[in-house]
Amino acid sequence: MSTTRRAAVLGSPIAHSLSPVLHRAAYGELGLADRTYDLFDVDEAALPGFLKSLGPEWAGLSLTMPLKRAVIPLLDEISETAASVEAVNTVVFRDDGRRVGDNTDIPGMVAALRERGIEQVESAAILGAGATASSALAALARICTGEVVAYVRSEARAAEMRQWGERLGVEVRTADWADAERALSAPLVIATTPAGATDALSAAVPERPATLFDVLYDPWPTALAARWSMYGGAVVSGLDLLVHQAVLQVEQMTGHTSAPLAAMRKAGEHALAARQD
Repeated sequence: MSTTRRAAVLGSPIAHSLSPVLHRAAYGELGLADRTYDLFDVDEAALPGFLKSLGPEWAGLSLTMPLKRAVIPLLDEISETAASVEAVNTVVFRDDGRRVGDNTDIPGMVAALRERGIEQVESAAILGAGATASSALAALARICTGEVVAYVRSEARAAEMRQWGERLGVEVRTADWADAERALSAPLVIATTPAGATDALSAAVPERPATLFDVLYDPWPTALAARWSMYGGAVVSGLDLLVHQAVLQVEQMTGHTSAPLAAMRKAGEHALAARQD
């Protein structure tokens, strides 16, 4: 009987995912030769059948779009963190067969900022209002003592962000995307927008910027992150987030209490560099 324990990342599209690189690096560093980590292109329609097909050798799953919300009704339990943003990116299969969902993006954001010495901020700005923005708000609920200003493109998005703020206990004020340059003077700026969306803002980076958390990692650096670094500001990247949330996933799926952050980051950096060659 095989003793191999399996895990994988699911999503659609999924070929670009760095999760296999990070998790396999962790397994190698921890000496877990009996662990495998794969990726599967699974959309919302295929998710129930995929979960039903899994055997007892499965330890856990990482989930990306569009599955983070679709998986919730298929689980036996979700953590308070996942429930707070209605998004699950981690599923762990218990020995008794229960499927338990969690969200490691939120504590991953907090850990990535803490690694750069950001323990607490008096205020912050968020660029964008998608799913990642709600996770950013949840992270800010843990470290921001004052107002968060969200710069958005529509009143519908603005209303959503205000609702998330009320739900998460964060004081949220919304502003029009046309005024997004004002965000750059905040003590902490979290950019949650797609590639290219903040490029035009790079010319407005102040001479002494504080901290930018740009959730993108490929291509890297973004125009905004490059200008921010050039002016001496602290920059936290999407790879930092990806690695920190993956550390927490590895720990939950393997039972190890200290996943190898440095080895996982190095593997991610090498994989990204190879894509750009």
